[in-house]
Amino acid sequence: MLEERERPFAELPAGLVEELLRGSDELSRRIGAELDALRAARRERRESLERSGLLRREGDLPAVPIPTTCGVDGAYAVERLIAADLVATVAVAVEGLTPPSETRYWPEPPHRAYVEIERHEEETGTLARAAMMGMELMLAAQAPHDVIFLDGSLTTPLIYFNQAMNRAREAPDLHLTAFLLEHMEDYLLAYRDVLRAQRTDRAWVAVPKYSVRREIGRQLGWPESMDDRAMLTGLLEPGEFTAPRPLEPPRQPWHIQLSPLPERVRTRAEPLRDEIIELLGEVQVAYYRPRAWLPAIRLELSRPVAENAARLASIIQALHFQCSAPGMLEPYPLYLADRMVKHLGRAIPSLRQVISQRLAETWEGTIDEIFLSLHGYRTESGR
Repeated sequence: MLEERERPFAELPAGLVEELLRGSDELSRRIGAELDALRAARRERRESLERSGLLRREGDLPAVPIPTTCGVDGAYAVERLIAADLVATVAVAVEGLTPPSETRYWPEPPHRAYVEIERHEEETGTLARAAMMGMELMLAAQAPHDVIFLDGSLTTPLIYFNQAMNRAREAPDLHLTAFLLEHMEDYLLAYRDVLRAQRTDRAWVAVPKYSVRREIGRQLGWPESMDDRAMLTGLLEPGEFTAPRPLEPPRQPWHIQLSPLPERVRTRAEPLRDEIIELLGEVQVAYYRPRAWLPAIRLELSRPVAENAARLASIIQALHFQCSAPGMLEPYPLYLADRMVKHLGRAIPSLRQVISQRLAETWEGTIDEIFLSLHGYRTESGR
């Protein structure tokens, strides 16, 4: 593995490597031109940001105690075997950095996991991704911390749930389908609680790593070629943030397909769905640059959190302290949770080997049959 990282072009044809390197000259020139244009227009755009009333500073917020924090992330993996698919979905929550006087809530990171052998089915990954998201929401809703960071957008769970519910009708015999339908009401309840954010001693904030949204750029007439995060990374000084504003509405109305649920569950889930869609329409967006070495961080907040100065101050304070290491480009608990769950894809082949070994100890067939049936030729994994 180390050798692969040190020699990234080792397995590529020499001619292909040369062509890629020749193309890098033109790419670097174009990027440099774009950066020059951004720098030339920085003063004007920053002034327009100030005139709009969107530019805020840490000192504008009330003083609050250093909040306790945690971050939640998840992953899924599908190991495609000859005879079946090995499916695993996990979610983990990690506590943030705390002052020396602070006691931790968890002796070790809490987690949720699902592992199953499934028949071959194209929709398995979609279902596993929705189960992963539901597990993340359950951990986030139950966390006792002042500020809870979620990886991704607040709209992502709805998209994944809807995709999975549509696919569930095409794969009704999967164990994963039954698992998802059994827990969907609990997932929607957790989702609703995160979006509602009723408790004043809790604040949930979604921190997407990647976003193409342009709520502020469209308001201020910035170039279409740059999304808000890229633009504000060059405009905001350390310690500055933008005032929360409404999330950009979707091109099509939000929706979750609930017809695969049993009728008794669906009658309870439909009001939850309607409330979730209404709450998503009230989500607020802000950008904050906590340190000089960090890009602007996109924050997605529920309206009750965004409109309360003390709760917003807790989030800004939490980010300031959790983004204190130059090597991490996101809050510490999310960084650590992400590193943990990313190892799932590497762990699945080892889990397959353990299953094969235990089967060989008890099954009356031959080793050849076990090896061929459980041979893995592709692992699909993702967030």
